[in-house]
Amino acid sequence: MIISASRRTDIPAFYSEWFMNRVRSGYCCTVNPFNANQVARVSLEPADVGVIVFWTKDARPMIPHVGELSSLGFRFYFQYTINDYQALLEPGVPPLNECIEAFKELSSLIGPDKVIWRYDPIVLSDLTPEDYHLRTFERIASALSGSTHRVVISISDEYRAAKGRLQRLDIGYREPDLEDAEFAGMLRAMVEIAGREGMEILSCAEVYDLTPFGIQPGKCVDDAYIRKVFGIDVTHRKDKNQRLECGCVQSKDIGQYDTCRHGCAYCYATRSDKLVDGNTERHYPDSPLIVGRYDPPEAEPVEVQKSLF
Repeated sequence: MIISASRRTDIPAFYSEWFMNRVRSGYCCTVNPFNANQVARVSLEPADVGVIVFWTKDARPMIPHVGELSSLGFRFYFQYTINDYQALLEPGVPPLNECIEAFKELSSLIGPDKVIWRYDPIVLSDLTPEDYHLRTFERIASALSGSTHRVVISISDEYRAAKGRLQRLDIGYREPDLEDAEFAGMLRAMVEIAGREGMEILSCAEVYDLTPFGIQPGKCVDDAYIRKVFGIDVTHRKDKNQRLECGCVQSKDIGQYDTCRHGCAYCYATRSDKLVDGNTERHYPDSPLIVGRYDPPEAEPVEVQKSLF
């Protein structure tokens, strides 16, 4: 089984203590985001977990635990987002220099193949036009040179809640135009910069065809990459719970929506700050769930899905 930790929230940044408690207990519980009455018990026994994929913007709380995870026999890699947006867009994200230093520290501990840089999403606006992205991308790529071999990009998606928040900010948010020379030039320059810094560049769940610019579609939960890095075979089945454009293979997400405290304006996983505040107050590091108390029945079956690896 592949564990996603998590597309729904930043577990390394905000719930690393909870996660390690669950690892030591051998399981966690997750709530069906479409039916709050359905709770699944998911095995976190090393024998049942093929790979853990972490998503984060701040791995610092998790860094002290990577040695323990490795010693327990877990395989894992990080999808690590560094954008350097203004606080208006990313109010809870650490400053750029701290993000870069944490990324490099993590890479030095587990290896550059296990830390993937995400410059994601690319939000186009009067505040963040193409030249802003190009300068920022080049600065971060240069700083991370040697600490990663892959960078993933995507264009800001039209999630209803995120689009509404961006429009309310009144920053001149706009959709990309692939025929626009400035936008096309930005993408081609990103490819050149990534190559110069020893990184392959891929797109993530992209509705736009970026292949003419030299950017191939990628997978965050990537069966081929897992085979290359860890030498194991996992499922090749597409994750049917993700968008049509998403190429990821099947995994079990153990996060929960409306629990991330970064407060990013473009986030699809957060509906409101009020919900996040309420869920934060109901977080208990010793609970099987990220939010709330839950005492699973001893006889409740553990979700393992051994056929996935």
